[in-house]
Amino acid sequence: MRLAFVWDSRKCIGCMACVVACASANYPDFMENTKANPQWNWLAGNIRIIVNEMEEKPFIRLLSCQHCDNPPCVYVCPTKATYIDKGTGSVRMDHDKCIGCRSCLVSCPYNARWLNPVTLQPEKCPGPLCSKKMEPVCVEVCPAGARLFEDLDDPNSPVNEVLRKHKVEGMLERLDT
Repeated sequence: MRLAFVWDSRKCIGCMACVVACASANYPDFMENTKANPQWNWLAGNIRIIVNEMEEKPFIRLLSCQHCDNPPCVYVCPTKATYIDKGTGSVRMDHDKCIGCRSCLVSCPYNARWLNPVTLQPEKCPGPLCSKKMEPVCVEVCPAGARLFEDLDDPNSPVNEVLRKHKVEGMLERLDT
C-alpha cells in the first residue's frame, strides 16, 4: 500500500476548512488558547498556506507533509523518531524518541514541518492517523472535494483517476523524494 495526497487546485474554493480542521484535530490546546504556528504565522496546524500575488492571476497553494518515498527527514533523524510507517507508507513521528535536534525540520525540502513552541519539538502532518476513519480530517471536511487521500497501488482509486485525467504538478521532482 502506498497512500498519497492529492490537492486539486482546480476544485479548491479557498475556504480553509482543511486548515482549521487540521489545527482542531491535531492541536486542540492551541485552538483553545488561539496560539499560532510562529513559523507560518497561522493556526497551529500542519497545512502551510502559500499565497502568490506576483503572478497575473494570484493563487494559493496549500502545502503539508508530502509523506515522501525517499524522506530526507527520516534519513537525518539520529534517534529514528521520524520513520516510515510500514503499514501505510506515511512518514510518522514518535515524539517520545525525539530529542529536539530539529534535523528533520531543516532537512524537509518542502518546509512542511514546524517547531511547536510549547514542546520545542518538530511537528508534521500525521497522515491518515489524525482521524479514526483512516482518512485525514483535511480530506473529510473539504466541501469541494479538492483533497483526496487514497492508495496509489489501487489502479481504480480516485487518486489514480485524477492522475490519469489531469496534468499533475509534482513538487520538487528533481529531488526524487
